[in-house]
Amino acid sequence: MSRVSDQLSELLAPVVTGLGYELIGIEWDSDSRGHRVMRIYIDAEDGITVDDCERVSNQVSALLDVEDPVSGSYLLEVSSPGIDRPLFTLDHFRRFVDQAVKLRLRQPRDGQRRFKGVIAGTEDDCLILRTDGGDEIALPIDNIDKARLVPDYKAILKG
Repeated sequence: MSRVSDQLSELLAPVVTGLGYELIGIEWDSDSRGHRVMRIYIDAEDGITVDDCERVSNQVSALLDVEDPVSGSYLLEVSSPGIDRPLFTLDHFRRFVDQAVKLRLRQPRDGQRRFKGVIAGTEDDCLILRTDGGDEIALPIDNIDKARLVPDYKAILKG
């Protein structure tokens, strides 16, 4: 996660948790017209509805208007994590051990920035990733730019 997203998480987490939700993380993106988008992921035990997203969006938007922590214009989106859930912290990786993940590094490792494998665990400040070849590699959490679970559609369709 970036330092800006970390600071925003610290600012927004009390509001989100106060409404009864978990703040999963904040992601910056751009839409099809090139506008910056701040995407806030929330979750709850019973899942997330559109009404939940609207409720959080209204509260977060009011706080962002008052605090003004981000320079320039941007669009605010509040979303559930979905089945291809983004992972932001070591705790997230620990929670999904033995599940497939794809990720992109900020700085390449051995000339490679994109990885896909199974979360084998964590150690110190690193994700341990088991690659398709069976090798386990340690990737520092600070070097992970984006990470998402890879849904097992076969298991979903069976379930």
